[in-house]
Amino acid sequence: MSMYTKGIVASGHKLVSSLAAEVIKAGGNAFDGIVAAGFAAAIAEPALTSLGGGGFLLGHSTKDAQNLFFDFFVDTPGLGVDKDPSELHFYPITVSFSGSDQEFNVGLGSVAVPGNLKGLLHVHDRLGYMDLGDVLAPAQELAKSHILNEQQAHFLQLLYPIMTMSETGRNLYEPDGQYLKAGSPLQNNTFSEFLGQLAEDRGESFYYGEIAQKIDRNMRERGGMLSAEDLARYQVHERSPLEIPYRDHLLLTSPQPSMGGTLIGLSISLLEKLGPFAGEWGESGQLQRTVGLMQEVEKLRSRGITTPEALEDFLHNGELIDTHLQPIRMFSRGTTHISIADKDGNCASMTCSNGEGSGYFAPDTGIMLNNMMGEDDLHPDGFHTSPPGMRVGSMMSPSLLMKGDRVRLVIGSGGSKRIRTAVSQVLSQVVDFSRSLEEAIQAPRMYWDGEIVQVEPGFTPQATADLKSHVQVNIWPQYDVYFGGVHAVIPGELGVGDPRRGGAVSIVTKEGME
Repeated sequence: MSMYTKGIVASGHKLVSSLAAEVIKAGGNAFDGIVAAGFAAAIAEPALTSLGGGGFLLGHSTKDAQNLFFDFFVDTPGLGVDKDPSELHFYPITVSFSGSDQEFNVGLGSVAVPGNLKGLLHVHDRLGYMDLGDVLAPAQELAKSHILNEQQAHFLQLLYPIMTMSETGRNLYEPDGQYLKAGSPLQNNTFSEFLGQLAEDRGESFYYGEIAQKIDRNMRERGGMLSAEDLARYQVHERSPLEIPYRDHLLLTSPQPSMGGTLIGLSISLLEKLGPFAGEWGESGQLQRTVGLMQEVEKLRSRGITTPEALEDFLHNGELIDTHLQPIRMFSRGTTHISIADKDGNCASMTCSNGEGSGYFAPDTGIMLNNMMGEDDLHPDGFHTSPPGMRVGSMMSPSLLMKGDRVRLVIGSGGSKRIRTAVSQVLSQVVDFSRSLEEAIQAPRMYWDGEIVQVEPGFTPQATADLKSHVQVNIWPQYDVYFGGVHAVIPGELGVGDPRRGGAVSIVTKEGME
């Protein structure tokens, strides 16, 4: 007998949510749905994710009541490659975000070993119910043509020099010399054909066969580090979720190599020690407490509380144990998140990223590979200094909030360093202030950037004035993708997509889809 009467999908794009819901309606479970969503997002959100990137998935399977964390993030490349960094196809580009310029490095030398494709296939193999061909079919059709929405067109405009770096990219995104805009059809027939073969091939060619050899040859001839050996040795890791008690709940979140899960755990653990706030959400005191909490988390992070072991030492001993200080190399910029719960109580929370993209497309796939070797915050000791085969860290933190043996909330966010604050602030509103999920996600957010509190509009004038008397504040003119994109689901009840990142929800009932 079903646990609930409906299945729910929340994501950053209407098509992603609706196609995942179609798979669930056709008899799939939450894992079939999230795998379908992952493939669809690679088409509908091409500036944020790709099968050539990496991701994490946290799932709750009602079969044996399992909670499983799948790590399919990227590895550092270079196995079997002897190449001087000066020989790499690796160069900076400047992208303007809301009036602030940022520099990213792209090219074949920026590509890390991709994990998304293998990760999605692995999750389906482990927990899916439907035939893989049926799970892939919606994305295969979507790739033949779909209409760009305004938000995705805006993201593509920001990344113009990356998307059009290669002839493949220009054919896709600048057909007939006109760069795509909102309302333009996006057709990736090569990607559609690749998906058509994937149900039988199951990634063999990409990771072990002809495509891997073509990638290797391109990289050696044109200045990249990714090798056929890197691809063949790549593995999806199944890990135990990080468990953090919170009030009368238990938060399951990302373990290493995610730093984000530990920092979310640190935030809510400090809230736990502080006790409930004696007042309403949004009051002056609550805002000041939130800023103080963010500042304290940053101080503790700088002391090395970035691993589950260090967090446990701090919470139990009040101090850090030096032997547990482990350096984490962190990355997460362009990201997308998907939350799903089906009628049987299976739940899945998945966050994926392609960075900004390298500009390089894997031959015969229509897939742009990531640029995660070109991110300066990932390589504090300098680019191309890490040995090959290392799993890269991330801020991405797909999470589940448990109450007893049931999932109360499926949650996660995109948003780089703001992932942890976006998730923590929504969790606190739901648990500590009994606010609805919709209220919590649509509420204004804050972020301490180390010098200034960045604040979305919507708090009362008195509360923001009081905050300004304690710390420097910058109030934004409107809500922005900077503050994350929390897409969340309450199993059996409702889902909420974050309007900051094109949030969309689809619901599957016995009568059909909503």
